[in-house]
Amino acid sequence: MSSQTDTGAGLRAGLDNALAHLRTNADAHMQRLDDFLRIESVSADPTRRDEVRRAAEWVAGWLREMGVDDVALHETTSHPIVTGAWLGAGADAPTVLVYCHYDVQPPDPLDEWVRPPFEPRYENDIVYARGAGDDKGQLVMHLAAAEAWLRGAGGAPVNLRFFFEGDEEVGSEPVERFIADHPELLEADLCVVSDSDMADDDSTPAVTYGLRGIAYLEVKVRGSQQDLHSGQYGGGVDNPANVLVDMLASMVDDEGRVTVPGFYDRVRDLTDDERAAYAEQPWDEAAELDRIGAPAWGEGERGYTVLERMSARPTFDINGLWGGYSGEGAKTIIPAWAAAKFSTRLVPDQDYREIESLLKEHLESIAPPTVRVEVRVIHGGAPAITPLDHPGVKLASEALEAAFGKAPLFHRSGGSVPVVAALDAQLGLKSVLIGFASPNGNFHAPNEWMPLWNVRDGIEAIVRTWERFGSVSPADLRG
Repeated sequence: MSSQTDTGAGLRAGLDNALAHLRTNADAHMQRLDDFLRIESVSADPTRRDEVRRAAEWVAGWLREMGVDDVALHETTSHPIVTGAWLGAGADAPTVLVYCHYDVQPPDPLDEWVRPPFEPRYENDIVYARGAGDDKGQLVMHLAAAEAWLRGAGGAPVNLRFFFEGDEEVGSEPVERFIADHPELLEADLCVVSDSDMADDDSTPAVTYGLRGIAYLEVKVRGSQQDLHSGQYGGGVDNPANVLVDMLASMVDDEGRVTVPGFYDRVRDLTDDERAAYAEQPWDEAAELDRIGAPAWGEGERGYTVLERMSARPTFDINGLWGGYSGEGAKTIIPAWAAAKFSTRLVPDQDYREIESLLKEHLESIAPPTVRVEVRVIHGGAPAITPLDHPGVKLASEALEAAFGKAPLFHRSGGSVPVVAALDAQLGLKSVLIGFASPNGNFHAPNEWMPLWNVRDGIEAIVRTWERFGSVSPADLRG
């Protein structure tokens, strides 16, 4: 861009103009958020495939409108990936890759929503809708921030590449393949990801420096060729539902550890500094327990706090369990089959593909010869971690504090963003995660919500982040 960003005074002038654009267009940006949230971009639902594409086209349309070059929708084995680039800051300025996802979780159960999930509800300066926090609201914030620089200031202090996908909620294979096939579209000094949350619901900002990975599988246990009368065959043939329950129960021992051989071989344990940082987190166990309505915390893996177990240790969880009869009244059968979906959350340096194989082999090995077991891998993603002393972390922290009036906290997330690990593994590109959703925002549940003050201050934080990144060289930003 022009020489206005070549000096500190130029950066400040550009920042002032970008912030003024935000103030002038605040209502228009909120209308765009409303429009985007109405698109039913549920990537897991084949009947909404056209809606997912419509969301991709909506994103691409705004990028083109603000002057981003080479905007394209790339076909994948699933949903489109949207890319674009604005490289007007020049070769001497850093290049930042911006990543978010435009797909959302299924809205079920629908009867628990106060209002239909794709009809945004505004109440007490909060917006309720599927995708409000995860991740459509945060994607809109990035587009609004980019527009503020490109339209309000005439250009940004950094080069910007955009990378938005529609499969984050269902699997990482399409995006990992895209990264491998199109590294030239993603070339940058640092990636900034907004698919995480704040430190609390009181607008304390956060930088997420670690993410868990995931391996998600389905197991089906088959017995007879059809359901059998339990009076005739009970005690004679093994019940697939009984066998499945026993197998799943054996996957975790009395110490809260997964029993699969080799599961912990690559686990990177918490350092003393990290455990000290966890101890400083302003997290109230009793208040959180009351909020979620559970009677007590589980014992979990011995030797770790609840917060450590939920974000920095691997887990095993049954996500669904079905088979046999579940209708009204009684039906005395031995079901022909029973099935379950389960997931393991993984930590650095576990390899999710290795874990998938270990889980499959273990389940097959512990099944009795009286049943047949089928194990199917559904999707997976790698864990990731960015050093706390990375220069991008420091600069983003300064921008967050300026926008929110509070110093950010640093935490690891229990969730997964597979693209972060893929960018690091395939391109050597580190990511800084600055998220703006409230941690209790019902991301995958009914009545998902996002405070509008997080949206407003979050857009400002992104605008300020580009100003801070623009004050250093590309090499400095890489670290």
